[in-house]
Amino acid sequence: MATAITTAEKTEKKPMADEKPERKPQRSRVDDKFKIFCGTANEPLCDEVSHFLGLTRGQALVTRFADGEAYVQIQENVRGADVFVMQPTCHPVDMHLMELLLMLDALKRASARRITAVIPYYGYARQDRKDKPRVPISSKLVADLLTTAGAHRALVIDPHTAQLQGFFNIPVDHLFASPVLVDYFKKLNLPNLTVVSPDAGGVERARFFAKKMDAALAIVDKRRVEMNVAEVMHVIGDVHGRTCLVIDDLIDTAGTLVKTAQALLDNGASAVYACCSHPVLSGPAVENIVNSPLTEVVVTNTIPLSEAAKQVSKIKVLTIAGLIGRAIQSIHEETSVSKLFL
Repeated sequence: MATAITTAEKTEKKPMADEKPERKPQRSRVDDKFKIFCGTANEPLCDEVSHFLGLTRGQALVTRFADGEAYVQIQENVRGADVFVMQPTCHPVDMHLMELLLMLDALKRASARRITAVIPYYGYARQDRKDKPRVPISSKLVADLLTTAGAHRALVIDPHTAQLQGFFNIPVDHLFASPVLVDYFKKLNLPNLTVVSPDAGGVERARFFAKKMDAALAIVDKRRVEMNVAEVMHVIGDVHGRTCLVIDDLIDTAGTLVKTAQALLDNGASAVYACCSHPVLSGPAVENIVNSPLTEVVVTNTIPLSEAAKQVSKIKVLTIAGLIGRAIQSIHEETSVSKLFL
């Protein structure tokens, strides 16, 4: 007849001398209030960032009605949580922007304690001033929409213009993708390197890059004829017999980039590389790069590449998940974000 074992008679199994007791990971109450969500624009990047932070991506339903109208539902409790919503406003820009706005509004109405809009690529940043009569300042409008929707702060990567931060009435953390790009090109050890700014507006970015690479600096003087069309005028600086690296914040149709590369080669450059933070690559961009004299184009994964672009051997993609992850962790822990770039 079996005898019952009382609680007092139970003994715990002791591990052997060479066996370590199993420890189940326990998340603190603070970590339970640390959440990251994303829309449909770049889910792989969000998954990378979540993995870096040791989190599971928050559950959210993002779908559409038959007429294309967006529908969002946050499918887990976020009351009192520190929430980060990651969504680049890449193609289709308006659709992804609307998803982001609806997610922010849903989280606000679900009583999240703090909501940070993490925008790896900030669309409409090129429309930052009235350069013609009767045109909008679209980047300011988008900043207002994000704030109204519920964002308490924003995290952006290499916006087209630095003054974009002033368009927000909430704190904005500005990340640079340059540390990731610099590390890659340092490993290539390119000979006689000259860093080239494709226009006057990008000189500060190129100067920072040149300083980190201990390289010379050159500038291409160009005139914009119309949207997405520019004419290269002059190359300022000595590029003869040197390896040139053109650095920009984004590549759209790649037309200007190809003209810049050709102008550098016409002025005696031995080879031309290019890099950017945001591979917009719209219209004929992929074809332009394939047929160009560029040796390699290095981009980050702020925007997912199209299937056509993934097949191009000239295009190299670097991940910035670690950079974004460290910035998000710093914001959550209320520590300095600027230390990431010292």
